[in-house]
Amino acid sequence: FAPAAGGTDAHAVFEMSDAMRRYAERELADPARAGPDRRRALIEAFTRAQGGLRLAYDAAVTRTASEAYAERAGNCLSLVILTASFAKYLDLPVQYQSVLADEDYSHRGDLFVAAGHVNIMLGSRANRIDGRGSSWLTIDFAPPADIEQERSVPIDEQTVVAMFMNNRAAEALAAGRVREAYWWARDAVRADAGFAAGINTLGVVYQRAGHPAEAEQALRSVLALESDNVSALSNLALLLRAGGRRDEAARLEARLAALQPVPPLWYLDHGRQALERGDFTAARDLLLRELRRQPYQYEAHYLLARAYAALGDRVAAEQHLSAAAQSGPTRELQALYAGKLERLRGQAAR
Repeated sequence: FAPAAGGTDAHAVFEMSDAMRRYAERELADPARAGPDRRRALIEAFTRAQGGLRLAYDAAVTRTASEAYAERAGNCLSLVILTASFAKYLDLPVQYQSVLADEDYSHRGDLFVAAGHVNIMLGSRANRIDGRGSSWLTIDFAPPADIEQERSVPIDEQTVVAMFMNNRAAEALAAGRVREAYWWARDAVRADAGFAAGINTLGVVYQRAGHPAEAEQALRSVLALESDNVSALSNLALLLRAGGRRDEAARLEARLAALQPVPPLWYLDHGRQALERGDFTAARDLLLRELRRQPYQYEAHYLLARAYAALGDRVAAEQHLSAAAQSGPTRELQALYAGKLERLRGQAAR
C-alpha cells in the first residue's frame, strides 16, 4: 500500500487547539467560575446554555479533540476524547470505559457496521495526589434510559486510540478509500494488538484490496482472540465462499447461525423490501420487531414512518419521523428527517 496523504498521527487525537486552551482557562480553570471541583465546571460546560460547549451528536466522521471542539459535535468516542483532553489540561485523572451492551448495527455505504459505546470517568485532583479523594464521576453521551442499564469495563488510552483509528479506517472504507483505510487499520492494530475490531477491519481492508491470504490470516487472528466474534466469523465465511472453499464456509456459517439465529438488521432489510413492494402491513410489523432489538435504529424509524403514512396513521408516522430525526447519526440526516416531519405536519394542518 502506498503511503496515504496526511498520515495517521496518534498524538493528534488528544491534542488541544489554542482555542481550546483559551476556553479552558476562561471557563474551566478560573477558581471564581469553576469552584473547588473542576470536574463540575467541565460537566456544566456540556450542559450550560450560555457560554457552554453546546455539543451535538454527529457520527459523520470520528473527530479528534480539536476537531470536535471546532465543530461542537462528535460521536460518543469523539466526545469522550474531547472530555479527556480538557480533563488532562485541568490535571484531572481520567478512566475510559467500554460499555458492555449489545452493539448497534447500521448500514454505511456497502458496509455492515457494528458500533460499540464508550464513556469516561473523571477523578478529582485529590485522586491524583493520594489515590482517594471524592468518588469518580461518569460522563456518558448516551440517552439517559440507556445509562441506567449499563455495565462497563475499564480500557486504557491506547485502546481508545485504537478505536479512533479503527473508526477512521471504517469511514475511509465506506468512502471507497481502501489505501487510506489500510494505514488507519494498521495503526489501530499497532496501538493495541489485542483490539479485535481493529484486526477485523484490517482483514476487510485486505479482502477489498485483493489480498485474500492476508485477509484470512487477520480474520483467523481475531478468532484466536475471540472464538465467537460474529464479525470475524461472518467476514471469514464470505471470504472462504468467494474463494470456492464452500465446505469451510458452511461450517463457519453454521457456527454463526447458532450465535445469531436472526442476523442483525434482518428485520430492517426485510421491512424495507416489504415497503418497496407495497406490503405496508408486513413492513410495519417487521420494522417494529427491528426496533424491539434496536430502539434507536434511525433507518427503522424512518421506514416505519413511511409505512404508517401509507397505512393512513399520520400520528404514528409523525412519532417515528421525530424519533428518526432525534436518533439520526449525522446532522445532515437529522435535518433531513426534521424537514420531512415539518412537511408531514404541514400537510396535516391543511
